[in-house]
Amino acid sequence: MNPEAAVIVRRAQPDDLAAVSSVFLACWRDSYVGILPPDVIGMYDEDGVRALWHPTLSDPPADAVVFVAEQTGRGVLGVIRIGKDPDEPAAGHVHSLYVHPDTQGLGVGTRLLAAADDRFRRDRVHEATLWVFAANAAALGFYARLGWHPDGGERVEPQYGEPELRLRRTLRDRRSDDRSDGGAA
Repeated sequence: MNPEAAVIVRRAQPDDLAAVSSVFLACWRDSYVGILPPDVIGMYDEDGVRALWHPTLSDPPADAVVFVAEQTGRGVLGVIRIGKDPDEPAAGHVHSLYVHPDTQGLGVGTRLLAAADDRFRRDRVHEATLWVFAANAAALGFYARLGWHPDGGERVEPQYGEPELRLRRTLRDRRSDDRSDGGAA
């Protein structure tokens, strides 16, 4: 990623469908190797991914928000979909976070989660949850560095057949976040 070109996070639009689908598919095919069985990784193709994301981008549920991170000259680098936790409506939920494998580790996911935090704070949400595959050590480490921790929730969704862990994060207000790290960005 070119550090000279700014990465912006903005609300996704319906015309982001091709770019969001491309990021999702690249992550699915690259990041989940060794985590999910090959037949599960192969369950999504371009048409299936577009069908998955089309309703989310064109007519999202009232409580859902989708943000993308993009960079001039590179386009969309990542996507996050957030809303209410389906099991705990008072909590926010990260339904999905995908960062293109070529830009993972460069701060794109952190920027997208910061946008989610801002939205949750605006909506007066004090806790958020997400699900992650239990075998995804890289994602577990990433989330732990940002204050997400397992809360004891576990599931296995039939279409994936692999254990997932629920992670939870308590959201502090922005002022306490700034004080905790000396205001460093």
